[in-house]
Amino acid sequence: MSQTAMRFPAEWEPQSAILIAWPHQDTDWAERLGEVEDAYIRLVDAITRFQPAIIVVADDDVEAYADARLRSNRVDMARVRFVTAPYDDTWLRDTGPITLRGADGSTLLLDFRFTGWGGKFQASADDALAAELHRQGLFGDATLQSVDFALEGGAIETDGQGTLLTTWTCLNERHPQASREQLTAQLAETLRQQRVLWLENGQLEGDDTDAHIDTLARFAAPDAIVFQACDDPGDSHHVPLQAMATELAALRTTDGQPYRLFPLPWARPLRDGDRRLAASYANFLILNGAVLMPAYGDAADAEAAAVLKAAFPGREVVQIDCRPIIWQNGSLHCLTMQLPEGVVENH
Repeated sequence: MSQTAMRFPAEWEPQSAILIAWPHQDTDWAERLGEVEDAYIRLVDAITRFQPAIIVVADDDVEAYADARLRSNRVDMARVRFVTAPYDDTWLRDTGPITLRGADGSTLLLDFRFTGWGGKFQASADDALAAELHRQGLFGDATLQSVDFALEGGAIETDGQGTLLTTWTCLNERHPQASREQLTAQLAETLRQQRVLWLENGQLEGDDTDAHIDTLARFAAPDAIVFQACDDPGDSHHVPLQAMATELAALRTTDGQPYRLFPLPWARPLRDGDRRLAASYANFLILNGAVLMPAYGDAADAEAAAVLKAAFPGREVVQIDCRPIIWQNGSLHCLTMQLPEGVVENH
């Protein structure tokens, strides 16, 4: 297989499935498992309206239970497939494989090291998940390449045409001894990118990923970026997110033009006791023909949906209540990993 011919597709390109992992009693969701399961049911129901969902389960009992819950909520089970594998947590954006595709239809799965977001959490089973799913044959004849470099899928955004967007805060935390030039070269070579755009500003309180890009700014097209704004001068996020907006306005496309920018509204603060939760509208998930948007029971939800509708013309915007999910510091995009068209066979 010609490695140089591989390409990192944008998320809006055709997909074969969405990969998720079901929460259960032995995950960090245990304390609030019922309401989290309800959120997962809403998520799977929305996904299967547009394409298949592949659900990783810990064992036969978890599969039987998840199957029963989904069926009782009239989810389209013809579009649901279960696979069994061990996992520590359910953030598949950061533990699932990153897929490159060749013009000849070949697939290369990149399996980066997962360190529990810089050693914050136990992650040995999560680090082995992509290789285990590959061993089971989930990805057909795809090649799996182990990459000895700590990187999470939520830390990177691609436009599908060779431009990568990421944050210095996250990559510098994972690799404090590496220079900007070294990290740029590593990302560009491994992910087959022509250039890497770095953001210096922007991080959400309650975010333990060290400023993953998928909570802050996302490509909507090769010339368009959707980003989380903050218009409340009294909020602690106002200054850093304003600085990030200024950075985004200064970025240029490969042909030297400014990006079309779509600022997302700011939801009022959500808290779990004294802890601020990272309620970002930027953590949306793109599907075939749709965008799933995290909703927070806020007046800004409708405005955020309108922004996404403008940024993704022709796609349905579906709101998913993510208040139970952000209790564990992530949202829709964090929970999911898209598998591009041709990666898995759909039965």
